[in-house]
Amino acid sequence: MTMNNSNPLSHLPSLIPFAVLVSLVALSGTMFEPGDWYSRLNKPAWTPPAIAFPVAWTILYGLIAIAGWLAWLAGSVGRGPVFCVYALQLLLNAAWSWLFFGLQQPLYGLVAATLLLIVIGINMLLFWYRRPLAGLLLLPYFLWVGFAVGLNGAIVWLN
Repeated sequence: MTMNNSNPLSHLPSLIPFAVLVSLVALSGTMFEPGDWYSRLNKPAWTPPAIAFPVAWTILYGLIAIAGWLAWLAGSVGRGPVFCVYALQLLLNAAWSWLFFGLQQPLYGLVAATLLLIVIGINMLLFWYRRPLAGLLLLPYFLWVGFAVGLNGAIVWLN
């Protein structure tokens, strides 16, 4: 299905699989709560308040789903490799929570977050070539994960 000359809203039902997939990734992140272990870690002064994380991630997960949907609607040519990268960034996203909070290993989390940042950058470019708006919608995600890499790195350094 190509939406070259059509309104993306006419294809709204095809957004559902993307919303479900991204929601599953978001749900996987809630399985590992920060807890007492995290509260005892030394953190930099610029650590955001706890409420910032669920608010930011709710917005970002919505953008990730919409970006994937728009890139999907751009047509089937080259779709396979592009969506392998999309799947990889979702997998790395889910892995970070498990590594950092589940295993309580900030260094492993830092490795995953750094790889995630690289893969998001690649994903942005691939989506941009399919549909520029799809790539642009991943920019806040890229910036937030870049910040998270810095925060995660600072936590590793301070502990």
